[in-house]
Amino acid sequence: MSQFKALVVDKQGEDVTLNIQQLSVDDLPKGEVLIRVHYSGVNYKDSLASIPNGNIVKNYPFVPGIDLSGVVVASEDSRFKEGDEVIATSYEIGVSHYGGYSEYARIPADWVVPLPKGLSLKEAMIIGTAGFTAALSIYRLEKNGLTPNQGKVLVTGATGGVGSFAVAILSKLGYEVEASTGKETEHEFLKSLGAASVLSREEVVSNGRPKSLAKQRWIAAIDPVGGESLASILSQIKLGGQVAVSGLTGGASLPTTVYPFILRGVDLLGIDSAYCDYSTRKEVWNRLATDYKPNNLQDFLYKEVTLEELPDAFPILLKGQAKGRILVNINS
Repeated sequence: MSQFKALVVDKQGEDVTLNIQQLSVDDLPKGEVLIRVHYSGVNYKDSLASIPNGNIVKNYPFVPGIDLSGVVVASEDSRFKEGDEVIATSYEIGVSHYGGYSEYARIPADWVVPLPKGLSLKEAMIIGTAGFTAALSIYRLEKNGLTPNQGKVLVTGATGGVGSFAVAILSKLGYEVEASTGKETEHEFLKSLGAASVLSREEVVSNGRPKSLAKQRWIAAIDPVGGESLASILSQIKLGGQVAVSGLTGGASLPTTVYPFILRGVDLLGIDSAYCDYSTRKEVWNRLATDYKPNNLQDFLYKEVTLEELPDAFPILLKGQAKGRILVNINS
C-alpha cells in the first residue's frame, strides 16, 4: 500500500480541477482508524465541492466524499480492530477532512460507526448520508410523539436521496405518505416506494408569499427543501403537528410568521445529520439495519460509478436529475 488512488479537487484562481492522483498514507490527515474504502456516495455537498463557488471545501488540494464504508486496516482505538467493517459519515469528512473518494481514508475514531448486522458495506452506502438523514428525521419525529394513526405525513423533494428514503421508511412503518415532487414523470416511482399519493410542487407551495396559516392538511412533514416550501408547509400542518427540516435546496430564508407555532402548536425540528451525537448515530444506523431498512434497497440505486467516472456524476446532482442514490465503487 505504498500508493493508492484518490479523486483530488484543486483550485487555482477561479478554476477548479478534478483528477485521479496517487497518494500515500502520509498524505492523509490525522485519525485513529485507517480504512480501506469499499464504497462512497454522491451527495449534494459532494457535488458542490466540485465547483468553484460551492463553499464546501475549505482548503485545497482536497479529497471530497462525505460518506464511506469499508474495512479497518489499522486502528489506534480499542473500539476497532483490523478486519472490522465500518461506516463513516458527516462530521468534517469531505469538508475539511479528506473523505471517501479515496482507496484509503484515515478517520478519527469518534466519527466511525461499526457496520450493524443486517447491512452490507454496499447497502450502507446506498443508504449513505441521504438515507441516514431521512432516518434521523423519522427518529426525531417519533421521539417527539409521531405515530402512524395520527394522520398523513408529507415528504417534499421526494425523488431526491433524503426524500425517497423518507417515503420508503415511513411507508414500511405504516404511515400514510403524501410525496411531493416537481417531476411529473416520477409519480409511479414514488408509489412503488410506498407513497399513498403524489402531489405536484404547486399543490404544496403557495403561489406568491406563503400564507401565515392555511387549511390544515398534514400531521407531520419531512422537508429537505427549505425556503418558501417550508413556509408553505408550516402553514398547513395540523394542530400539534411537526416538521423535520434537513436541507436548503429551496433557499436558506424562511418567510413565515409565528402563527403556526403559537396558534397551532407546530414543532419545527432541525435535523443535523452532520454532528448528531454518537449514541444517536449508532442507534439510527441500527434501526436502518432492522425496522427502518427499506424492503428493496436496490430500488434506490440510480447509478453506480467508478472513481474515474465520478466527475461526470456531479452535474447530475447539481441539476436535480438523480432519482435516488449514485454509488461510488471505490475498489472495483
